[in-house]
Amino acid sequence: MNGITLEAPYLDTDADQLSFALGHPVRDALAVRDLTVDGLDVQLRLLGASHQVCAGPVRETVACLPGVRGGLPDTATHDFDGWHYSFGARVDEHPASGFGAEVARIRDLADAHPRALYGVFPGSADAVTALTVERDGTGLTWRTWHTYPRSRRIVATHTRLEAR
Repeated sequence: MNGITLEAPYLDTDADQLSFALGHPVRDALAVRDLTVDGLDVQLRLLGASHQVCAGPVRETVACLPGVRGGLPDTATHDFDGWHYSFGARVDEHPASGFGAEVARIRDLADAHPRALYGVFPGSADAVTALTVERDGTGLTWRTWHTYPRSRRIVATHTRLEAR
């Protein structure tokens, strides 16, 4: 099982408050999972309703960052020394009748994944932040989900880091 109940209180922020940053300093984490995937050190970090992934030359942060305006890009790319990075994000809104089932699907996916971490916030079983990472050809891919029960929105991100 890759899920943990987080000690931090659940604060129902919203998807629009998340921002994206590369190279942002490492932030205090509620939970961390260190992995090695195909020889590359990876750190999955839960930051409350947000995440950081540190993989090779990349430090990706999707979070409510002080002083940074909210809003995620649909896509972003960047070239690092010997690596190509691509990021994508989408926000899906779910009907009340389907939101809990979608959150359960995300939790099941993360539970079954060999390289995952997810946190459930006290006070709402549907308030989840989940991350998975896997080898993908000449690089890595990671996926994240941030769920917001009050608005029934789920932010899903997909990142690929590929050796050039």
